[in-house]
Amino acid sequence: MNDQNEKINGYRNLNQSEIDCINKIKNLAIKVGELTDEVKAVDGADMRWASIGVTDLQKGFMALVRAVAKPESF
Repeated sequence: MNDQNEKINGYRNLNQSEIDCINKIKNLAIKVGELTDEVKAVDGADMRWASIGVTDLQKGFMALVRAVAKPESF
């Protein structure tokens, strides 16, 4: 499994600081995901807006990961 990123086009090996940062982002995303589940469970919550919020948050976390990982591909 070492250097597996070199086998996938557009990926690079990350240093420990980058890995740590991405793991923090992903751990926070898990907590936020749990919060979105709570919001969707609220009786009478507007599911359209809940879905929009979930999608935008997912895109935000993905953008933060890409900011650190700096993939070389589109």
